Amino acid sequence: MNLDDFSDLIERPDGGVRRDAEERRERLTVPPGALGRLDELAEWLSAAQQSVPVRTVEQPRLVIFAGDHGVAELGVSGRAAGSAYELVRATLDGAGPAAVLARRFSVPLRVVDASLDCDPELLPESVVRHRVRRGSGRIDVEDALSAEEAERAVRLGMAIADEEADSGTDLVVLGDLSVGGTTAAATLIAALCGTDASVVTGRGGAGIDDLAWMRKCAAVRDALRRARPVLGDQLELLAAVGGADLAAMTGFLLQSAVRRMPVILDGVVSAACALVAQRAAFRAPDWWLAGQVSGEPAQTKALDRMALTPLLDHGVTVGEGSGALLALPLVQAAAALAAELPERAAEPVPDDGAEEEGPGEPDQDRERALDAT
Repeated sequence: MNLDDFSDLIERPDGGVRRDAEERRERLTVPPGALGRLDELAEWLSAAQQSVPVRTVEQPRLVIFAGDHGVAELGVSGRAAGSAYELVRATLDGAGPAAVLARRFSVPLRVVDASLDCDPELLPESVVRHRVRRGSGRIDVEDALSAEEAERAVRLGMAIADEEADSGTDLVVLGDLSVGGTTAAATLIAALCGTDASVVTGRGGAGIDDLAWMRKCAAVRDALRRARPVLGDQLELLAAVGGADLAAMTGFLLQSAVRRMPVILDGVVSAACALVAQRAAFRAPDWWLAGQVSGEPAQTKALDRMALTPLLDHGVTVGEGSGALLALPLVQAAAALAAELPERAAEPVPDDGAEEEGPGEPDQDRERALDAT
């Protein structure tokens, strides 16, 4: 597999349709500019759908990829190594933040186990049946995945994207559930942006103290030494310092763009996968929205590189797709307004004959006056 092949498969959203959407916006009863960025969102969605007027978002879906990362053994996370299963269990039970928001917004939720470090019997078969391996390797000293596992993970993400597109999903909210995932994400972003470990290392969704942050910096620094020699091959990069969940998310993002299915990104993990996908296919980011600012410096770096401006900045760091879910109603509102607001009534066209007779009347008056003299 060569991820560069996606470059020939992915096209940008239809520019002609977007221009038509912009022209229609000029004709609406609400003055241009009065809806702010909602106009831009609606026009982007219209181009993605190839539809004017835009169709309202009726079948969104929250898709979460889950996995454990061996680097968490170094104490770089606020959660214990191998405990991502607990986050997944809480989400499936409806007790996680993303589950609460998904329930409130009536958004179906799907969890995909790419590399959880737990017995498969602890979770539903529908969640674990796609697992690539149990946990990913410790990226500071070893590869996260073998080459074969990395390809399997990417193909897993592609298959999930195809399933969602085939089922009628019209917009995906993308999230992750992982322990140690932000360390792998920071490494990928630092490698692709050419920055140092300290510039991209944040404190993760669970929050860590200064000592843990220093350990995380050291882990990213060591992983970067292993990442730089394989920067020319995105699949090798994901195998070296990514993980099965990150590789699956990358495949999901690329195939979603192929299938013309818009995606809202959440935090630093989805931003890292998006950056890898952009490296493979430069048009792919045109199919994504950045849902929110997570506070992770690596996310800011990645979004700047892809020229994606987050929709929200509310300080939400919990992850799991929660921030992207909060942005979903904004996108739905933009689509609804553009689809349902009426156009202005057409202005009456003046009668051509009346226009010609009017200017002639003074000339006729002058002629009568001359005859009278």
